[in-house]
Amino acid sequence: MIWLLGGLCLSAIVYYCYAIYAAIAFLRHSHPINPEFHPPITILKPLCGLDSHAEDNLISFCKQHYPCFQIVFTVRDRQDPIIEVVEKIIQQFPDVDINLVVSDRVIGANLKVSNLANALPQAKYEILLIADSDIHVTPDYLQRVVQPLQDQSVGVVTCLYRSLAQGWGATLEAISTATDFHAGVLVSNQLSELEFAFGSTIVIRKSVLEEIGNFAAIADYLADDFQLGHLPAKASYKVFLSNYVVEHVLGNSTVTNSLHRQIRWARGIKICRPWGYLGLIFTYGTVSSLLLVVLTQGSILGWINLAIVWTMRLVMGWIVGAIALDDVVTKKYFWLIPIWDLLHFVIWCAGLFGTTIKWRGQQFRLTKEGKLIPLEQDSGFVSSQWSVVSGKDM
Repeated sequence: MIWLLGGLCLSAIVYYCYAIYAAIAFLRHSHPINPEFHPPITILKPLCGLDSHAEDNLISFCKQHYPCFQIVFTVRDRQDPIIEVVEKIIQQFPDVDINLVVSDRVIGANLKVSNLANALPQAKYEILLIADSDIHVTPDYLQRVVQPLQDQSVGVVTCLYRSLAQGWGATLEAISTATDFHAGVLVSNQLSELEFAFGSTIVIRKSVLEEIGNFAAIADYLADDFQLGHLPAKASYKVFLSNYVVEHVLGNSTVTNSLHRQIRWARGIKICRPWGYLGLIFTYGTVSSLLLVVLTQGSILGWINLAIVWTMRLVMGWIVGAIALDDVVTKKYFWLIPIWDLLHFVIWCAGLFGTTIKWRGQQFRLTKEGKLIPLEQDSGFVSSQWSVVSGKDM
């Protein structure tokens, strides 16, 4: 057992070193901006309820320094309070081409994908940009994230994100994203081409979306953003990781709610990338080094090993989170990284077992393919009401 834990510590150190290298490579890579390349873009924004700083987040997409773009906000529930916010934004930005689609038509178990499918008929342009409602961007966002599409072999562009957090639960999630999850993404991006995308930003050609079967092809999957990168990659298109980092606004969350959310994501990742999920055991140096100290009864060698492993983990976390992502939460709560690592190991173990998740108040079972099976049927699965409002109509 001692040799096994020693091997896991060594593998973690190697991983931390490579993640540092990948982060430095990411910092050095910059896609040149061609001021003459600015194809028209349709932004699809699926909405459900009032997120923290919802109005500011949505407005940031209206303030783009870009010659031609359209925004389609899409909502399922006619009583959703976010509609009032969108209508206010439409009035505030009369020169921006904005549409609001309200439809409860459902094409699958993932209601966010149904939202996107309902918005698609209103999309005027070949290039689509999908971004979650809790994302905030700067005015140069569109100009920067569209640049990789100058290469016709690129089918999807996606972005990393740094989180703005309120409350301890959200703070732990932000630390997780910046110093753990994105470290793995940068390693994957350095080792080979990405085969997945993130809901923070997905730029995809409409022709590529049609080739993979449109939104109907992912309507029953939990990890819809993963599939919007994975399916085009399987169709031989490149998934490009932009050097633009968006801001993800996390609402105030309890530790319990954050844990439930993290376990849901863990089970989704396990199904999408089972071998990669199992391979995470080789990256938990914080845990394996601590176990080695316990097993060797506090030996000097055990403590030296722990000091080396934890130092490398903290250095990796700082370079990835604070430097590469410029994440304010990492800079302020850097000391939480070891605490998160121990907690995340528990989440990883929980993710290994069980196939049920709770998402937006509804229980689902995950199939081996990553599809959602509702355990309680919602009446919204059979109703269908539709309306479209544009800025010109108000």
